[in-house]
Amino acid sequence: MRANLSWILLAAPLLVHAAEPLKLQRAPLPNPPWPAGDERGMANQMGAATWNRCAWHLTLPGAQAYELSQIRSNTMPLSPFAGPYAMKAKPTAGIPMTAQVFNMDSINEGADPGQQGTQFDALGHFGALRQPWDGKTALPAEQATYYGGFAQHDVKPTPDSSLARLGVEKVPPLITSAVLLDAKAYVGKGQPMKAGELVTVKHIEEMLKAQGLGFRGILPGDVVYVHTGWGDHWRDPDTEKFYYSKAPGLAYEAARYLADKRIVAIGLDTPFIDAVPEGMLEGKGAPAEGTPPALPFAVHHHMLTQAGIHHVENAKLDEMARDRVWLSCTMILPLREKGAAGSPIRPVAIGAPTQAVRR
Repeated sequence: MRANLSWILLAAPLLVHAAEPLKLQRAPLPNPPWPAGDERGMANQMGAATWNRCAWHLTLPGAQAYELSQIRSNTMPLSPFAGPYAMKAKPTAGIPMTAQVFNMDSINEGADPGQQGTQFDALGHFGALRQPWDGKTALPAEQATYYGGFAQHDVKPTPDSSLARLGVEKVPPLITSAVLLDAKAYVGKGQPMKAGELVTVKHIEEMLKAQGLGFRGILPGDVVYVHTGWGDHWRDPDTEKFYYSKAPGLAYEAARYLADKRIVAIGLDTPFIDAVPEGMLEGKGAPAEGTPPALPFAVHHHMLTQAGIHHVENAKLDEMARDRVWLSCTMILPLREKGAAGSPIRPVAIGAPTQAVRR
C-alpha cells in the first residue's frame, strides 16, 4: 500500500498537468438542440466553461504561445477553387500640410482571401442539393439547403448577394480548450500521411490513449487539431504545385464521431479537411474510401451543413506536435466580414510543452 501511495505521490505532478481538473472538465455547457433560426451551431457552447478550461492552460509552468497559421504571401500555395492571390504594395503617400506619410496595400479581384492560406469556413460555405447535379444543365442552386434547414433564398437570395444567413460574422470568438492528435506520428509512423489516407475513429481513440488522454478524451466545446504531416509539403514559393493537388484527411465516420462529441471546430494541416486522393480534383480518381455517394467532400457536408461545426484549414501544427502539446488553450478569431463564406485567420494555441511540464 505504501509503495502504491509513494508511486501516486511521485506521479502527481505529472498527472495534474496532464489535463484540466475534473471540476473544469465537467462544468456544464449549453446543450443542443439550439433555438430555431440558430446560426452559430456548436459555437453556442462558447462561454464561461470553455474560457475557464482555456485559462487553466495559460497558467501552466512553461506554457508557450504557438502560431497555428502559415505566413500569407503572393507565392504561397493557392487553392484550385480560387483565383490568383496578389497583394500589391501602393507607393508611400503623404498628407498635404502635415509631416506624416503612410503605406497601404491592395489585393487583386478574384483572390478570395477567405479561402486561401490558413482559413476558416463559415457554416454558409457549403449547402446540399436534393439530388446530384448532372453538370450539363443549369445548377439548381435554388434547391440547396443549409445548416439549420435554411433554404437557398434565405442564405443567398441572389447570385451576387453575400450570405444573408450563416456568414462568418455570426461566429463568436472561439476561446476554448484544444486537443492535438499527432496522426503523423501514430498513423504515418513518423512520416506525413499519404494523399487519400484517412484518420479513422479507431485512430482517434488509439491516439488519445497513446498520448495519455484516454481518461479525459474529447470534451464538448473542444477544438480538435489533427497533425497529419501534410503541412511539411507547404512550400513558399510554391514551385512544385503539390500541396493543394491532393491530401490526407478525416474519414467520414470520424467526422460523425467528432460531431457526436460536440466539438466546436476541427482543424487539420491540410487544405481540405476531407481526404483527397490522387486524381480526384481532376475527375480522374474516386473520393476516399467510405465517402457517401455524390458527396465527395462529405466531411464538409456533415460538419458544416448538418452539425454546425467550423473548419480550420491549412493549420500549422508542426511546432505543437514537436513539443507534444496535446492540450492547450486555443483562440480562433475570424474576421467579422459581413456575409462572407470564409475568413483568413491567425489562430493561436497556448500550452505547456511536455518537457516543461515534466520538470
